[in-house]
Amino acid sequence: MAERPVSQAAVYSPRATVRIDGREFVKVSELIIAMEMKEQEGGMSALELRLSNVASDPQGDADFAFENENEFSLGAGITVYTGDENEPQEIFRGTITGLEAEFPERNPPELLVLAEDSLQLSRMTRRTAIYNDTSIAELSRTIAGRLNISPVITGFDDSIGHWVQFNESDLAFLRRILKRYDGDVQIVGNELQVSPRADVQRGTLELELQSQLRSVKFIADLADQVTEVTTAGWNALNGQRVNGTSRGANLGPGNGRSGAQILAQCMGDRTEHVGHIAVKTNAEAQALADAVFDHRARRFVCAEGTAEGNPGLRVGTHVDLRGVSHRFENTYYVVATHHRFDVHRGYETDFRAECYMLGDV
Repeated sequence: MAERPVSQAAVYSPRATVRIDGREFVKVSELIIAMEMKEQEGGMSALELRLSNVASDPQGDADFAFENENEFSLGAGITVYTGDENEPQEIFRGTITGLEAEFPERNPPELLVLAEDSLQLSRMTRRTAIYNDTSIAELSRTIAGRLNISPVITGFDDSIGHWVQFNESDLAFLRRILKRYDGDVQIVGNELQVSPRADVQRGTLELELQSQLRSVKFIADLADQVTEVTTAGWNALNGQRVNGTSRGANLGPGNGRSGAQILAQCMGDRTEHVGHIAVKTNAEAQALADAVFDHRARRFVCAEGTAEGNPGLRVGTHVDLRGVSHRFENTYYVVATHHRFDVHRGYETDFRAECYMLGDV
């Protein structure tokens, strides 16, 4: 796969486009000073939009630009697009939750708009509830219904038994369960996307150093690697011991030598036993062992980089990093992004990504 151009235009000059409650205002686009959008695994994207809060009128006078709440008001919906100005792509959709006004001594006044995606509602209310003989898919649809967004569920149809949500927000409860079963949750547009981590691939990109990849650093760390994870518990209904053993199930993209392989070769076997989390069936014990092993293994090689601004570089993207040393040239899974724009540096995307493999020398 070759590095694809971000734009077909001769000059790539992206700028954030903003819509408030579905409406686009020319004044907003003209007065944007900076934009930052951060996303991570587990959902909850956050937006900061900085604007100059002074504008001229047709009579030649100047006044505050956004004080009448025609454009920005608390609770309004906001959508941000970036990338090629001829084909902008949505990178954020949410609700304005904060407005910050700044009046510096030597500069014009500024307005900072703060927003969060739809999962903001799911973290605001704690509840206590019992779910009998439920599945992750069914639970996800219930939470999506409360948020009035569309559930897009892959797999997770099997029952996971009885679960208690005890004084937890819906988001915290869903994250807790998905961590046990190595699942992923993200808000994409108006969709709540839930699926096994192994099935997540929200696009593919190649980034090459000294081209679209402006800078990157890597770390390959054996400190948290293990060669095996075991779990154990007790099935009270059958009066039987249950257990699980994992050496990896869903490790993600990449090729080369895994952290477990290198650890065994240079330091010997290292086993972790998960004894602090209760499991009551062999299936549950095995799922937990796989999730713990895979989470550790995937963080063997981590990359932090800055790329030319690209709205396609999102959490869940598989990105090929090229033009670096052979040990670190590989396919990585993006776990966090920071899309930022300002009038000095233009549009850039910071990202964090991980891979369970270290390339061959």
